[in-house]
Amino acid sequence: MTEKDYSGATTSKIGKNAKTTSSSKQEMSSNKPKNQPAKLNSAGNIDINKQDNDEKYENYIKAGKIASKVKEFSRTIVKPNTKLSEIAEKIESKIVELGGEVAFPVNLSIDDIAAHYTPTLRDETLATGLLNVDIGVHVNGCICDIALSFDLTPDKKYSKLIEASEKALKEALEYVKQNKEKSKISEIGKTINNSISKLGFSPIVNLSGHSLDEFTIHAGLTIPNYDNSSNKELGEGAFAIEPFATLSTGSGIIYEAAGGTIYHLTNPDQQVRDNFAREVLEYIFENKKTLPFSQRELEKKFGIRAIVAISNLKRAGIIEEFPQLIEKSHQPVSQAETSLIIHDGQVEILCE
Repeated sequence: MTEKDYSGATTSKIGKNAKTTSSSKQEMSSNKPKNQPAKLNSAGNIDINKQDNDEKYENYIKAGKIASKVKEFSRTIVKPNTKLSEIAEKIESKIVELGGEVAFPVNLSIDDIAAHYTPTLRDETLATGLLNVDIGVHVNGCICDIALSFDLTPDKKYSKLIEASEKALKEALEYVKQNKEKSKISEIGKTINNSISKLGFSPIVNLSGHSLDEFTIHAGLTIPNYDNSSNKELGEGAFAIEPFATLSTGSGIIYEAAGGTIYHLTNPDQQVRDNFAREVLEYIFENKKTLPFSQRELEKKFGIRAIVAISNLKRAGIIEEFPQLIEKSHQPVSQAETSLIIHDGQVEILCE
């Protein structure tokens, strides 16, 4: 699940170079399961021992294996004119069936919508055109974030555009495999930009990959899709790399649009008067922590009253909406993404 390119500092929390930041609003007490407080060392950073590292590593590997199976499953169910709500429900159910948990609502974004569209229960939208499918799996908070695009047109007019984002991802991964923790984010971005441009397309320059952490999808490091001239290195940790490509006639920029139905918890200590809204908030806090959730999920749990609770929680500043991300000139956008971990000097691609 992508983010806008805001730039940021590394917050890798697996491996000997583990660091944390103190300013991210997503890193609140709800990141960790209750009764498992983070241990801090004398420098104020999260203290991770070898046992913690090994357990996290295995959780990331398991999440990746599940994501790989779900990715292949999605290829069997994404068909032209299938309801997006049906696709979303099947993908999310498969994640749970395979022993994982949903890290964020599956994004099903069509044509010029680059990301952050997920259907509601009563959504009648059909799968057509160029469809981006963004899937998140977590095991005990350790996330594998993947995405792929489908050309659902009769004449397969988007096949080359999809190839552009996929090839860019492949070449970026080859760079990281060679350079490991010394990989520079500017070089990753340069590789992505050059790969997409050589095929006659343009990258989306204000969307990016990101670092991952427990129960945190966007953990602080921004991995650009262009050369941002930064000397920052990846270091050790978990990361998602996700090139987006559009037509050369497009602007290569997205804007934020209203109407999203994906939310995340931002201020759990804020009070809300409505009793039912408090009940919904408790469910979010216990089951999602800071991970994104959808209107669809809350409606399945609480019924249509969940819509009112969402409105009350938004008004109280407790949750925020992820806006839809739309290509500025309304050109189609393809997406390719996988996650990886750099651990003990090795690069492990979680889902090829």
